[in-house]
Amino acid sequence: MPSFDVVSKTDSHEVTNAVDQANREINSRFDFKGTNARLEQAKSTVTLIAPTDFQVKQIDEIFRSKLAKRQIDIRALEYQEIDTTLSEAKQEIDIRQGIAPEAAKKLIKLIKDANLKVQASIQGEQVRISGKNRDDLQAVIAMLRESKVDLPLQFENFRD
Repeated sequence: MPSFDVVSKTDSHEVTNAVDQANREINSRFDFKGTNARLEQAKSTVTLIAPTDFQVKQIDEIFRSKLAKRQIDIRALEYQEIDTTLSEAKQEIDIRQGIAPEAAKKLIKLIKDANLKVQASIQGEQVRISGKNRDDLQAVIAMLRESKVDLPLQFENFRD
């Protein structure tokens, strides 16, 4: 019985490279000279630090452009509120890995509403789709690519 997995992964090495490139650009830009503006990364969280919240937004634009050049989907980012103190402003960005259970249930509902002859099941942080023929599975992939899901989806482990 053919099947495949729907996952949501972000390459952490590419995110690290994007953070490094953004820090280099920030250090070389004239409007950030003399400020302590920077990006810091810890596992799956990136922190934007600058003297004002306006500069935090500028750093975010730089970071997004570096991610886009490295083919990292911006939908994988989950922004927290900007925390402003007297001396600096910070914003944390969580990089989502895997499909949350609520999002997995929405994906399964989308698939069931399409009336295709496939079965969908949640397996950890991924969704497994199985069906009797390959054409139905390819129709599911096409439907999920066209749907407005707020997660970057990848399709892997296709078995015939």
